[in-house]
Amino acid sequence: MTVFHDLQRLNAVLEVTTPRLVACSGGVDSMLLATLAHRQKPDETIVVHAVGPAVPSAASKRVKRWAHHEKWQLQLVNAGEFDDPEYLANPVNRCFHCKKNLYRTLRDIREQLDLSRVLLSGTNLDDLDDFRPGLEAARQAGVRHPFVEASITKPQLREIARQSALPFADLPAAPCLASRLYTGTRVQADLLQLIDQTEEWIREQTGLAVVRCRVHQQEMLVEVENPSLVEKHHKLVHYLRARVLKASNLINSVVIDPKPYQPGRAFVRGHLAEDTNSTVI
Repeated sequence: MTVFHDLQRLNAVLEVTTPRLVACSGGVDSMLLATLAHRQKPDETIVVHAVGPAVPSAASKRVKRWAHHEKWQLQLVNAGEFDDPEYLANPVNRCFHCKKNLYRTLRDIREQLDLSRVLLSGTNLDDLDDFRPGLEAARQAGVRHPFVEASITKPQLREIARQSALPFADLPAAPCLASRLYTGTRVQADLLQLIDQTEEWIREQTGLAVVRCRVHQQEMLVEVENPSLVEKHHKLVHYLRARVLKASNLINSVVIDPKPYQPGRAFVRGHLAEDTNSTVI
């Protein structure tokens, strides 16, 4: 199969999912979907981006900048998840409660505009193999997933973005900041802001594309693809520790995780007992 055929299938799905509201988080999946949907039928496409403490600031800036470039009809919303005690408790299905609030907000917008509007998400075919409780919230809300319906995988959608010369084609995965919290660690706005600022600072200082500052209770674990590269910079890690501890009383230790970056690790490990080789800084 070629990019041409992938686009044919995707455009066929988009052709029959109008008028529409496209949920756009700022990642490559939803950015591509919103771009193609808007370019196909700009008058029938509204893009919705939820802003809040769990959304990386870089993602919101990216959405706003691209929306201006493409002349999207963009709506910025507060999905209200921080008013939901079930979300704040950070259970293993936290994503369900997050998406439940997001899709309720989209349905509210739909009621104000046009009840015939279809709700679309950037979920792709590969996502169906992952642990994604948010998909149940999408099912309950009647959300459609054009990439899934067109049998488009993550590599395929990235190739579509490359062939379309879109600047975000190779954008690293950037899930919500609440995904940095180990299951059971309470979601707090100040903590997520600290995580966002710390990850951005590490990227600026090291040039690393992928950085995750996971938090378990009051311990921050800095997770990168090659931990040894960070550990060699003794002055940097000690300054990092001082920076984090000074910024917040929510963290009492900072650790360079000796294990390479692994998506979804905060869901996999229930506690830190197994991490006996972590380097405390």
